Amino acid sequence: MRWINRQPGVAARTFLAALPFLLVALAYGAGSAARLAENPQDRILPAPSALLDTAIRLMTEPDRRSGEILFWGDTISSLSLLFMGVCIAALVALCLGLAIGLIPVVRSTFKSFVAVISMIPPLAVLPILFITLGVGDTAKVALIAIGITPFLIRDLSARTMELPQEQIVKAQTLGASSLAIVISVALPQIMPRLIAALRLSLGPAWLFLIAAEAVASDSGLGYRIFLVRRFLAMDVILTYVAWITVLAFLFDWALARLSRWLYPWAEARG
Repeated sequence: MRWINRQPGVAARTFLAALPFLLVALAYGAGSAARLAENPQDRILPAPSALLDTAIRLMTEPDRRSGEILFWGDTISSLSLLFMGVCIAALVALCLGLAIGLIPVVRSTFKSFVAVISMIPPLAVLPILFITLGVGDTAKVALIAIGITPFLIRDLSARTMELPQEQIVKAQTLGASSLAIVISVALPQIMPRLIAALRLSLGPAWLFLIAAEAVASDSGLGYRIFLVRRFLAMDVILTYVAWITVLAFLFDWALARLSRWLYPWAEARG
C-alpha cells in the first residue's frame, strides 16, 4: 500500500500529534542539561524545573511595588488590545469584502487600492502611528487593524465573487434588493470564511501587538518580554512565550469550534 493511502488509527494519530512536542521538549532538556553541566550558572537555557518554578511564581506572587500580579495584568492588557484590533479589522473587512465582491462600482474603486495597501509592511507604519496617534493603546490597536485588514478584505472579496451567480440572479428574480441579497444570500456564506481568515490572521495580529508593546508601552506581554531581556531572564521570557503560544492556540481552537457550531454545513462542505 502506498503511503499516500495509509490512514493512521486513533492511537497512532494521538502519538504522531504528540511526537513533535516530545522531540522539542527532549531537545530542550538535553541542551539545557549540557549547558548547565558546563556552567551551573548558565541562564540561556534554564532547567525545565526552573521554568516551572518561574511560571508558578509569575502567576501567583504579587509585585512588591504595586501589589498586583503583573503576569495577569500583562495578559489582560494584551488581550484587550488584541481583541479590539481584531474586531475592528473583522468588521471593516466584512463590510468592504462584501461590497467589493458584490457591487461592481465598489470593486472598481477599491480592489486595486486594497491590493496595493496590502503590500505595505505594517511594521513600517508603526513610527507613523506613534507620531500621529501617540504611544498609547490607540496606536497599538490601529497597527493590529491595519496589519490584518487588507488580507481579510482580499480574502472575503474573492470568496464573495466566487458565490454562484445563479443565487444572485434567483434572488433578484424574486424581487430582492441589493441589501437583501447581501444579508440573505452572501453574508451567511461569507461568515464561515471570515472565521477561517481570522484564524489565519491571529499569528500576524500577535506579531504586531508584541512589536508595538516592545517599542512603547508600560504593560503587556510584549512589554514584559523586552523589559526583562536586558537582565537575560530567559526563564521569564520563555514562560511568557509559552503563555502567548497557549493563548494563541486557545483562540484558534475556540474559533474552530465556533465555526463548527454555527456553520456545520460549511465544515461538511470543506
